[in-house]
Amino acid sequence: MVNHQIIDESTTHLSAEDLAALRENLHEQRLFRQEQLRLLAGPVTSRTEDRLRQRAAAQIEVRVKLAASARMVLADVEAALIRMNEGSYGTCHLCRRPVQRERLMIVPQARYCARCQQVKEARP
Repeated sequence: MVNHQIIDESTTHLSAEDLAALRENLHEQRLFRQEQLRLLAGPVTSRTEDRLRQRAAAQIEVRVKLAASARMVLADVEAALIRMNEGSYGTCHLCRRPVQRERLMIVPQARYCARCQQVKEARP
């Protein structure tokens, strides 16, 4: 079920302070994901070779999934920073309406407003 809320101007307007806080949050996320990818790319360490051999397949699978997730989030963060620099930050990629301020404060790299995100996720 899609929730059709009426959004007033106060929930969509991003002040200069909001943008500065969001930019800082995105920069922190970028640094975290870059460090996460650096650590995931490093050698697998374990106490004993036997444990390493026993768990290698599972560890590799987890590391591959974590790295893929980190790369996706990093790409989203970097894209948000580019949108911020270009002046298109905070505009939904589908409906072109403003993304709600509250949504951006929670998910600063959001590309879609809440309504369009729900529609996008509902598609098979």
